[in-house]
Amino acid sequence: MEDIRKRQTVADLAAAIPDGACLTFSGFTIWRRPMALVYELVRQKKRHLHLIEVNGGTHSDILAGAGCVDIWESCFIGHELYGKLGNNMARRIQAGETICEDYSHYQILLRLAAGAAGMPFMATTAAKGTDIMNPAYDMLGRAGLRDGSRPKIPKKKFDYIKDPFYGGTEYILLPAAQPDICVAHVHQIGDQGTIRVEGQRYSDVEAMKAADRLFVIAEEVVPEDYLRQEPAANIIPHYMVERYAEMPYGAHPTGCYNRYEIDGDFIRAYYKQTKTQEGFDAWAEEWIFSLPNFEAYLEKLGFGRLQNLTANRAIHYSTTIKRGAKK
Repeated sequence: MEDIRKRQTVADLAAAIPDGACLTFSGFTIWRRPMALVYELVRQKKRHLHLIEVNGGTHSDILAGAGCVDIWESCFIGHELYGKLGNNMARRIQAGETICEDYSHYQILLRLAAGAAGMPFMATTAAKGTDIMNPAYDMLGRAGLRDGSRPKIPKKKFDYIKDPFYGGTEYILLPAAQPDICVAHVHQIGDQGTIRVEGQRYSDVEAMKAADRLFVIAEEVVPEDYLRQEPAANIIPHYMVERYAEMPYGAHPTGCYNRYEIDGDFIRAYYKQTKTQEGFDAWAEEWIFSLPNFEAYLEKLGFGRLQNLTANRAIHYSTTIKRGAKK
């Protein structure tokens, strides 16, 4: 039986995310990002968000451009083939409007893994000896935000410990990341909340389990009994999901394996247009603020464009996209 308390609209999910929330996301760079909810956060003019993610992408660059982000903890932001850098995040950081706390890719993953396991920290040697570990680059510390007043900001960026069991080696201790909310886009969700992801799962499980709350956008809602026929294919049980919404193509312009490709032309055009704040504002007016919801955004894209991106379910990718040509 469907849990009607959990099933809501995308706008409802965004409204439940307060200003100042600490967020993490599903997916990887330009794959399976929760874009429908990201657009709605911008439309609702959320502010002072704190993002912790294994890597940034189009989603976090849009949030930065809209002035939603105060703190960003990650290792990279960009659009892969379609734009080298996250222009908007970079501009906000350079202007001192967003604090960037830099960890290595693996370190951020370990922080989420520690949070998912309920551990306060994780030990590693990753990035040892690099400037990431230079106390001078502890940007949250320099901003005076490691005073214990914010529960999602640890009192130290890292610490060191010598191996207490075998001696000799010194290890880095990384604090657990425990975001308020993980915002995820997935292929299927059961009507009670069980989650299934097709293809690569990236750091989804760690992010979903590390967060206090889990909000999900799904390509489709299916009967719970259907997912339970093959339980090994599911990644998160129903009781961990607080609320969800159904939105086909809800990860556009990022891709969703076996459903649709990355819309490279869209991301490339976004990257070129948003190199200035004025350019971003014009883009956001056209694609977010002038439209009432994500359904209207999909209508503006048009059936033909979406159909061209749609994957052939037998071979898992679109057979109509022209590949390998330089733009």
